[in-house]
Amino acid sequence: MLNPPRLLVLGGTGEGLAIARQLPASAIYSLAGIGRVPEGLACQVRVGGYGGAEGLAAFMRAQGIGLLIDATHPYAAQISHNAAWAAEACGVPCWAVRRPGWQPQAGDDWREVADWAGVLAALRPFARPLFTLGREPLQHLGSIPAGQFWTLRALEACPGNARCEVIGARGPFTLEGERALFARCQVDVLISKNSGSGATEPKLQVARELGLPVLVLRRPELPVVDRSFSSAAALLAAL
Repeated sequence: MLNPPRLLVLGGTGEGLAIARQLPASAIYSLAGIGRVPEGLACQVRVGGYGGAEGLAAFMRAQGIGLLIDATHPYAAQISHNAAWAAEACGVPCWAVRRPGWQPQAGDDWREVADWAGVLAALRPFARPLFTLGREPLQHLGSIPAGQFWTLRALEACPGNARCEVIGARGPFTLEGERALFARCQVDVLISKNSGSGATEPKLQVARELGLPVLVLRRPELPVVDRSFSSAAALLAAL
């Protein structure tokens, strides 16, 4: 793309940051406000929501955006749908990074679940689950089944309760660190999104080593966009 239009990148992932590091001063890198705000970028950085798809479209028109790039998390389905709608409403193309998911390997015991109700049903035989789903389990601390003690890992630490420890930690995680966490917490089942990120993959290897089941939250359906790429490098090469 010899004369690229003004870009708006919806980020918050490693791929989004990799793209942002290559953007000119005229481009905008947008974050929802969860996690750290990167420093040292040449482009503009915007933090906060837009008020839905219509708000995003209004922002794009006001800023003269000519290409929208969706580099959000694979499970940020609502944001991705808003992006596709806003781009169509503005008559500009929408490109997306669609990170491939993890694939089970020999020795894995993966059990796909569709939603939170499916997670709870599949958890009944276990006593010491480790949740790596982000903040969603925090909404259910008051209904932990008898006989279970939960460990939750999220970006930010926050209070748990008598039967739940909440750990604030950010990847990348090491294999040694994950082994120590599983041992300390006596984990007997892992609950994970299929994010496909190398930064959080070591937990899957530890579960494999220990012969532990992994409840994998099914990926949401994402909208069709004008172009999709499996990596930031592939998208950057197309600009």
